[in-house]
This record gives sequence, C-alpha cells and structure tokens, in this order.
Amino acid sequence: MKKLIGVAAVALAVGVGGGVAAAGPSSPEDTPGDAFKRTELYFGSVKPDGSEVTPAEFEIFVDKEVTPSFPDGLTRLEGNGQWRNSTGEIIKERSYVLILLYPVGDRAANGEIQEIREDYKRLYEQESVLRADSTEKVSF
Repeated sequence: MKKLIGVAAVALAVGVGGGVAAAGPSSPEDTPGDAFKRTELYFGSVKPDGSEVTPAEFEIFVDKEVTPSFPDGLTRLEGNGQWRNSTGEIIKERSYVLILLYPVGDRAANGEIQEIREDYKRLYEQESVLRADSTEKVSF
C-alpha cells in the first residue's frame, strides 16, 4: 500500500496520469497599464478621551483634507482593527482605510500624504496613521 501511495504522489508531482500543470505567472509586460504609486493610509478612530471619530466626521475629513490633494479619486474602506500603542496597550477600534493611486512622477504626492497624516493626528489626537506604499501597474 505504501508503494502505491508513493507512486501516486510521484505521478501527481510530475504531471503523469492526466494532471494539469499550473501555468506560470504572466510577466508585467503582458498586462495593460502604467506604473502608479499606491499608498494605503490606516486611520484609527478612538480618541484619548474614549470617544470615537465617527464615519460622518471621517467623511468630512476626507472631503476637506484629502479630496483637494487627490481629486481624481480614492477608495475608502471601513473595518475593525487593533494595534499596540506606545504604552503597550492593545487598542481595538473602528478603522478607516484610504487607498490612493497616483502617477509615479507625482512629486507633490508624498508631501500631501504626509500633511494628511499629520492633520488627522492633530485633529483627532491620534498617536499615528499607518502608511503603506507600493508600486502597481494600473489600467483605467
């Protein structure tokens, strides 16, 4: 019995017996689009006094502070997150995520994003706003 299982495993591994080999990933040249920067910003909602930044307050923040810098569009998501603050306490809270896509050559974007982060921290007494950056191939 062990020998049959071993033979079956080898047959599957080498694609014998009707197995279909998985196609390799396509190269970036095969997909349409242009290189864009993608920045995700993660905003917490719990203030030091225990109150929260409400969805309506966050929407106003986006309208006033984000949209003027990124008028071509953005994606806003709501979720639940957690993080460890500077005192070691685990904070569980509603979170807001903004996804910004902008041309790689947009030299003003970095400063605008940093200003958005600083404004949110100041306005809502937040310790931090997480930023994650990557480069993506984007097609509209």
